[in-house]
Amino acid sequence: MALSESESRVCRSIEQRRSALLDDLRLHVGLPTGSGGANSPALDETRERLCTRLKAVGAVCQLVPGDPRPDWLYTGDSNAAAGSDPRPVPPTAVCRIGDWNSGAMKNAAAADARAIMLAGHLDTVHDPRGAFRELAVSADGNRATGPGCADMKGGLVIAMAAMEALAECGALPRVSVVLNSDEETGSYHSAKAIVEEAARVAAAGGSGGGGGGGGGGGMGLALEPAMSDGGLVVERAGSAQFIIEAFGRSAHVGRDFTSGVSAVNALAVAINRVAAMPRPHEGFVLNIGPIRGGKTTNSVPDSAAAWGNARFPSHAAWLEIERRLMDLQREPGVEGATIKVRTALARPAKPLTPETQNLAILAREVSQEFGMPLPFGKTGGVCDGNLMQAAGLPTIDTMGVKGGGLHTTDEWIDLTTLVARCQMLAVVMMRVGGE
Repeated sequence: MALSESESRVCRSIEQRRSALLDDLRLHVGLPTGSGGANSPALDETRERLCTRLKAVGAVCQLVPGDPRPDWLYTGDSNAAAGSDPRPVPPTAVCRIGDWNSGAMKNAAAADARAIMLAGHLDTVHDPRGAFRELAVSADGNRATGPGCADMKGGLVIAMAAMEALAECGALPRVSVVLNSDEETGSYHSAKAIVEEAARVAAAGGSGGGGGGGGGGGMGLALEPAMSDGGLVVERAGSAQFIIEAFGRSAHVGRDFTSGVSAVNALAVAINRVAAMPRPHEGFVLNIGPIRGGKTTNSVPDSAAAWGNARFPSHAAWLEIERRLMDLQREPGVEGATIKVRTALARPAKPLTPETQNLAILAREVSQEFGMPLPFGKTGGVCDGNLMQAAGLPTIDTMGVKGGGLHTTDEWIDLTTLVARCQMLAVVMMRVGGE
């Protein structure tokens, strides 16, 4: 399906923003938005900048307070053992464009257009104190490296440009933009806001008379980076965190060893049982680490703990994992010891559904207009798209930029496709939104 005149007009507007896209990318990569309290000022600045731009195209923005994380989650710092996390709880920005009560749209092309949820995260995994702090463009201008350039500063940059071009051309559909600040650490603070907004968009829907994607109802687009070949992830595993705690009885090793009950030994038994559970060929994975236990070498340890992560292909698989983990409590493996297990389902599995497949096919048709192949793939990685789809909103979640080296100091972005990826996002929004 060739580009319509209105789609071509939006694409020309984006082409005129080529230099601005790179400048914007450089600005945002330079803001140290690593997950954690030390980076709150940069997260706040990024959120404020993006909300200001969204308000300029008609959005009404609100900051939704974040929820606390489970206090037992491993945080990677010295407070983890005490179950405390000193980092502030960041809010989630929810910015809506259009009338979400009556179905009438502001700057929209069709009264029966689908509602769209566009999701992005402000945080990265990178340490702002490290040497990897700025955007560095290659000599030929084709590639750049920098913290979060692909995951997902680039996605945020093209989303802002796409919506500004759509607004300029009078083609901006009814859209809710959700910006959270803790995706890289599990979205525990923002999950409720994401799920509630996804359900709202799914319910707002629209008959979808003018757009693609198959059927009525709302659609979700998340700005995670494409696969390194530019492909679209259409299926994701689910992810959950867990902790296994063992409790025994302390005793002096030299004077009273036999009266002690080693929590470390009990934990070791539990860990060995978990190690026998994975079926990687089925996408059924459990990983243990880190581990904590004991205080001194001359005392029988009375407590020990192991944190872990599970990946699974379906909700049924997660229920099996949870049941088998809980079974550890009934058989401690060491007489006199007790085992306690706690779990937190971070992101449900995201299977390929007919609705998601239709949306992916629409995106592929659009990408072909820009000479970009769009292969489909699946991954054990998770993102906020898992939450969106679990809330009933069909979602494709790799609508950001092309890049690679994610979560490393080699993270890169393909600058040759930056404009085209922005144009593709805009046209997909137009077709989903009823243009």
